[in-house]
Amino acid sequence: MSNLQINTTQNVNLNYKIVSIGERIVAFFIDAFILYLYAVLVDFIGDAIGYIYEDKWTQRGLVALIFLPAMFYSLIMHSIFNGRTVGKMLLKMRVVKFDGSPVHWSNYLVRWMLRLVDIWIFIGSIGLLTILFSEKRQRLGDAAAGTVVISTKNKTKVSHTILEEVEEAYQPKFTNVILLTDKDVRLIKETYRIARKSNDFKTMTALRVKVDSILQTKSELYDIQYLDTVLKDYNYYTQKL
Repeated sequence: MSNLQINTTQNVNLNYKIVSIGERIVAFFIDAFILYLYAVLVDFIGDAIGYIYEDKWTQRGLVALIFLPAMFYSLIMHSIFNGRTVGKMLLKMRVVKFDGSPVHWSNYLVRWMLRLVDIWIFIGSIGLLTILFSEKRQRLGDAAAGTVVISTKNKTKVSHTILEEVEEAYQPKFTNVILLTDKDVRLIKETYRIARKSNDFKTMTALRVKVDSILQTKSELYDIQYLDTVLKDYNYYTQKL
């Protein structure tokens, strides 16, 4: 695999591995098998509809309508599951922007539209050739959308950066955390991580007091809860900017 270094919006460099063409093919066939099963299901439903409606045109129209989501499978899955289809989930890979910016739905749309050229019209030959001869292992759709498919198996651990895992439904508590800088947060997180690992509660309390004096939050949360919340809130707001 080739390596790809992505600079995040918080100026943190993360090293990823670009997936091989073999892995992409396996993921494609997994998704194709799922679509095949869906087509079989639709066929059974079509037979059932045939017993209800004698009009063949009505039957075909309803079957086509039920099968329609399969036509947009790749676009829907990538948009909903953050750059992943079932095949990509199983093989631990996802689509990202190679410049580190968030992937927009329009990028997924471009990739999906160019599947017509990459995969369907030329029976996958264009997609295979562009992946083989591209430095970032991009098919035509990836190149046009500015995306690349990376492996999430051995990516840089979040704990080694200022980043924090923040759920989409997360509700921030302290709005003024944006007064902190990346340098401040990196120092806070490193001190917090070492103090918590060694059960150094004295350092933990001193750190909490220092952060609280900067942010003027006057929170009643315990030290660990407070510092953890500050780190998550900072990530929440800076990722939204």
